[in-house]
Amino acid sequence: MTDTKTWMCLICGWIYDEATGAPDHGIAPGTPWAEVPMNWTCPECGARKEDFEMVQI
Repeated sequence: MTDTKTWMCLICGWIYDEATGAPDHGIAPGTPWAEVPMNWTCPECGARKEDFEMVQI
């Protein structure tokens, strides 16, 4: 099992979990953060990818 990480939007607090992805927003489960497109935005508030920070949950 790989060590997946979680990333939190610093604007609204939405969590991206690499294990579950964001299938409703075009990101398949198991997609590492590094492979999320640079033009992807937070589904909750529209923040840019650079507005996310890795967090331990």
